[in-house]
Amino acid sequence: MKYYTIGEFAKLIGKTQQTLRNWDKTGKLKPSFITEGGHRMYSQEQLNLILGINPKKRITVGYCRVSSNKQKDDLERQIQYVREYMIAKGYQFEIITDIGSGINYNKKGLIKLIDMITNSEVDKVVVLYKDRLVRFGFELIENLCKKYGTTIEIIDNNLKTDEQELVEDMIQIITVFSAKLQGKRANKAKKLIKELKENE
Repeated sequence: MKYYTIGEFAKLIGKTQQTLRNWDKTGKLKPSFITEGGHRMYSQEQLNLILGINPKKRITVGYCRVSSNKQKDDLERQIQYVREYMIAKGYQFEIITDIGSGINYNKKGLIKLIDMITNSEVDKVVVLYKDRLVRFGFELIENLCKKYGTTIEIIDNNLKTDEQELVEDMIQIITVFSAKLQGKRANKAKKLIKELKENE
């Protein structure tokens, strides 16, 4: 079972450390145990209880995303890989898919996933690559998951070089903003995207 320090636990439940000390004194919430050094430690079970989480009812969600309709074959391969991985792990799961940019946070599937997390329905989120979840702001989603007792499991965690990350980020940004451009400016943006992909 996972245990948390008083500082970690206070942050996860949105209370102050002093509130937890007061709860300990009044008997409202005693620590799971106290270390030899006198530090209060709280359990995952206590966290679940306070946040109203029932781990038995929570499922694993596989999230698969590609950037455009042209990548539907890639999406199918991604779904198959994620499904096989979760079956091998013995997870009870469902798969949510999206087609759209990694910097578009208004995608139907992503909104559904976040709703499920904040409703304490999700035990784990499984993604093939870190950037399949979101291109920017991964830490924000990760912190949201921690708040609701959800973990993110990345199947392929091989780190890319800084140059690869930079080029992919630039392509995503230019692609999103070029969609709003017209005429010569749009053509210039498309040309730039093509050059970045070729140089990559």
